[in-house]
Amino acid sequence: MVNLIVVLCLCVAGIYAAYALWDNNRVYSAASDVQADMVKIKPAVEEDGGASFEELLAINPDVCAWVSLDNTRIDYPVLQGSTNLTYINKDVYGNFALAGSIYLDTRNERDFSDAYSLLYGHHMENSGMFGDLDLYKDQTFFDENTTGMLILPGNAYNLEIFACLLIDAGEDAIFDPEQWQTDIDELLSYAKDNSLHLREETINKLEQMDKPQVLALSTCSTEFTDARTIILAVMEPYQAADQEES
Repeated sequence: MVNLIVVLCLCVAGIYAAYALWDNNRVYSAASDVQADMVKIKPAVEEDGGASFEELLAINPDVCAWVSLDNTRIDYPVLQGSTNLTYINKDVYGNFALAGSIYLDTRNERDFSDAYSLLYGHHMENSGMFGDLDLYKDQTFFDENTTGMLILPGNAYNLEIFACLLIDAGEDAIFDPEQWQTDIDELLSYAKDNSLHLREETINKLEQMDKPQVLALSTCSTEFTDARTIILAVMEPYQAADQEES
């Protein structure tokens, strides 16, 4: 009888483990399928910085941008819901999805006109969603990878990454975007004091700008309870490579 109970327990445990593995693979597969669909209709930036979001907006009018970071798999539409929970477990089609979507804080303007804008995304294995923000915690990767792009309906921004932080989810300096809409000096001071890695020359450039704009990208991390990995980037009006060279 004891042996039978042990065998039954092992069978139940094996079945549960197999189900958990299948379910986990299903979640990641669904997220990959959605990304593959979206990349096909990623807005193309014209020479003047304009971009058409017609196809994306037809799928979901909450789409407000597209964000990508070079040499990562971060390449997603950005949505803004009625609350910060709207897209935490919902994909761009409006379907339930544990992977959720990349979304803009509801306290920010959807046209990214604020001095400081905040994006959220789940940390997924296999580089899904904002999983690749982890790459920037490596000093070499951080030093060698500085660029990205934020595309909006009608215009775009080049992104220049200048800080990587590991902080608590309750840190108002990062997670209260409303306080930095007129002056980001204290935000830059916070970045200087708390970053894992920092580019001083980019900070200096920000401090010289008349109307600096910063984009933050946030995801969960495992170093401690409620840990968050944050990447900070300067937003600069789009310039094509040939324009920059000239």
